[in-house]
Amino acid sequence: MRLRGMQAGGRTGPWWGLLRTPMGAAAGAGVLVLVGLAVIGPAVWGGAAEAVDVDALRDGPSAEHLVGTDGLGRDVLARVLVATRTSLGLALLATAIGVLSGVVLGALPAVLGRRAGRLVVAAVNLAVAFPALLLAIFLAVVFGVGSQGAVLAIGFALAPPFARLTQTLAASVAGQDYVAAARALGVGRARLLVRHVLPNIAEPLVVNAALGAGNALLAFAGLSFLGLGVQRPAYDWGSLLGEGLNRIYINPAAALAPGAAVVLAGLAFTLLGEAAAAAVGLRATATRAPVPPAAPPPAVAPPGPDGDVLRVRELRVAFPRDGSWTVPVAGVSLDVRDGEAVGIVGESGSGKSLTALAVAGLLPQGAVRTAAALSVAGQEICDVPDRSLRRALGTDLAMVFQDPLTSLNPALRIGRQLAEVAEEHLGSSRADAHERAVDRLRDVAIPDPHRRARRYPHEFSGGMRQRVMIGMALMAGPRVIIADEPTTALDVTVQRQVLRLLQQAREDHGTALLLISHDLAVVASVCDRVLVMYGGRVVEELPVSTLLAGPAHPYSRALLASVPRMDADRTLPLATIPGRPPDPSTRPPGCPFQPRCAHATDRCAEAVPPLEPYAAGHRVACLHPQVGPVGPTTAPALEATS
Repeated sequence: MRLRGMQAGGRTGPWWGLLRTPMGAAAGAGVLVLVGLAVIGPAVWGGAAEAVDVDALRDGPSAEHLVGTDGLGRDVLARVLVATRTSLGLALLATAIGVLSGVVLGALPAVLGRRAGRLVVAAVNLAVAFPALLLAIFLAVVFGVGSQGAVLAIGFALAPPFARLTQTLAASVAGQDYVAAARALGVGRARLLVRHVLPNIAEPLVVNAALGAGNALLAFAGLSFLGLGVQRPAYDWGSLLGEGLNRIYINPAAALAPGAAVVLAGLAFTLLGEAAAAAVGLRATATRAPVPPAAPPPAVAPPGPDGDVLRVRELRVAFPRDGSWTVPVAGVSLDVRDGEAVGIVGESGSGKSLTALAVAGLLPQGAVRTAAALSVAGQEICDVPDRSLRRALGTDLAMVFQDPLTSLNPALRIGRQLAEVAEEHLGSSRADAHERAVDRLRDVAIPDPHRRARRYPHEFSGGMRQRVMIGMALMAGPRVIIADEPTTALDVTVQRQVLRLLQQAREDHGTALLLISHDLAVVASVCDRVLVMYGGRVVEELPVSTLLAGPAHPYSRALLASVPRMDADRTLPLATIPGRPPDPSTRPPGCPFQPRCAHATDRCAEAVPPLEPYAAGHRVACLHPQVGPVGPTTAPALEATS
């Protein structure tokens, strides 16, 4: 499979990427039109805007004056076009004042002492709580009626939101390691702010500046409409709107023309800000999206036996990277039968968790999933509508994540989170769903479940939160549970409790289990079969008994040899696997393990070995499979560790 990317003229980055979207292109074109009118408007239509025609005082639309004339017979449309320079220029000047003063106010707490910084933060919070338009009107009166006072009023009215945004972004960056390293090197506060903090928060500030320009344009028109902005003989869209409104029943076009200009200009800047936010958030890196990876042809692997609750064929996951695609999961096939426990093991970066997320439809934004077949409980879920996918994943398939603290909503009580599953997928009433949630908490050995259901996630220990996640997974009676590193960061006693709960779920509910772990001891104590992954592929599939006796793939054997044993010679170094796992974007040709394999030959670099039968219930993807146990006490060591 070849993944292609496109580049055009060397222009890359999120700011060029925003113009590729329909909204970004429309907004960019609108802003360019406004800038063009501001530049050429007075030169082209300035004479018509100032020409007095006493024979056409307050006329309606005609062939000579498309939207009519004002009280002195001047063409209203020409005046609207000429006013683009004044309206746009003053609005952008006010935006610049608001952004600069807001950034300074937001950055001051990082430079000043703690007490002075708190005072600045309190002042900003107070200003943000005050409505911006009312604040602008108040400041316009303070600074004086006229365009200068209006610019200062709108600029300082925009400053508090920018200050709050700067404070929030600066606080998030201040905790990064590179800022701590610079602080440890003795970098001063001001230099730390200018060199290390502000450059890393510039993009969201620029995005919000574009949104602020639209708000400033509307606010300036409002002040001029009220008589607090541009004063005669100068004029802008707001003052023209005020003049036209006085005779809207006689000539509505005279009021609609400047009003439409205000709305369309404000909309152009707002849409530009929204498009920039989307582009920056996605971190687009190419002017044209790379060609998505092609789906593999169907029936590329033999069908599994009847009774499979989960069937995956040639699963691939690809991410866009530098105009091309990176494929960290490159053709995984697996089957899980009813009530069976299957483990997936491998080093970090082998594609275990991505495989689970792809099966559950939970890949991060930008990732592309393709598969020849992907079904849960007999239902194909690879290319189905989102509603059908949610129904299947909420009932037939459930997932237990690695970190329950980040997987549970900190703002909701535990009982409410569990009950939501029953309400959404089973149609239960609120009361019945709550009782079901309490029953599931009782099933996973949560003491006093009625009281605990009213608690928040932070009031539970790590082991109890993981039990809650298992209880949530059991709420809708799933056919298969995917557990992604469920015992990570738990002590051995709590690990045993969590594994017993998963085993009990299999026995009580007949639920199948797909357990992902890097801990061979955990997999050996729970699972019936094991899949060993390396470089985004399954390199060996074998029963647990065969894993303990001695696998055939050199990588599986190296993993097994790396497990510490109690009877190991302490004078010898711990067994390790030399080298590093391959980068998904630069995998070597042939077998992905051959650069680290002691048994590799020239044939291993020619093609990727297929996963072929090796013994009963045992398949291996290797040209040189090994025979015999890895060590004399390997199996007892694993069993003791579990």
